[in-house]
Amino acid sequence: MEIDYSNIKVIGFDADDTLWVNETYFRDAEVEFGKLLSQFETINKIDQELFKMELKNLPIYGYGIKGFVLSMVEMAVELSNNTVSNTTIKAILDLGKDMINKPVELLDGVELVLKTLSEKYRLIVITKGDLLDQERKLKQSGLLDYFHHIEVVSDKKEANYLNLLHHLNIDPTQFLMVGNSLKSDILPLINIQAKAIHVPFHTTWVHEQVSEQDIKGKAYKTVNELTDILQFFK
Repeated sequence: MEIDYSNIKVIGFDADDTLWVNETYFRDAEVEFGKLLSQFETINKIDQELFKMELKNLPIYGYGIKGFVLSMVEMAVELSNNTVSNTTIKAILDLGKDMINKPVELLDGVELVLKTLSEKYRLIVITKGDLLDQERKLKQSGLLDYFHHIEVVSDKKEANYLNLLHHLNIDPTQFLMVGNSLKSDILPLINIQAKAIHVPFHTTWVHEQVSEQDIKGKAYKTVNELTDILQFFK
């Protein structure tokens, strides 16, 4: 499917798992959480119930590590029937702190792509998550100078994108989004007449997965590596 990018003026990038590693740390924390609660339930059941708790709490806490940690604490209390020890609660909190203190690990080719595209296009970041945590990662990444604007949004639905693009005076038909999530970074953009390029990450949160039916007939490109997008902007 040929897609014309010649009218693109602004390119948006997702941050987590597009510019740097993120989801891997959540999966590692889930494994440790399962070990902490293994006396109360099977690992598989713990994973399932934690996911349900996270979804239930999304409207309250939003996306990010803090909401994830609060969901783990609530799940620990529930699964243990209010008998979980203070030591275990502290261990859960420490899991969250360890995640927040992880060094920012840039994905391959990120700086090359941003340096190349910033010479011709206006670049922005649109990311979900906790504001403080995302600001910290952006600062530590060393990438801030490439971007004209940073936006941490509560969600990535059509309305969120339209509101932001309107605020920044960007015509959706002249906007391209690059990200790893079909649900958050690709489909909403196509639905508002913008363009999108999908750069898969090896791990995807279940909540971000979509069905074959959801993407059937949708006009977007999928590339293997972030550097592959440069072929469209020579």
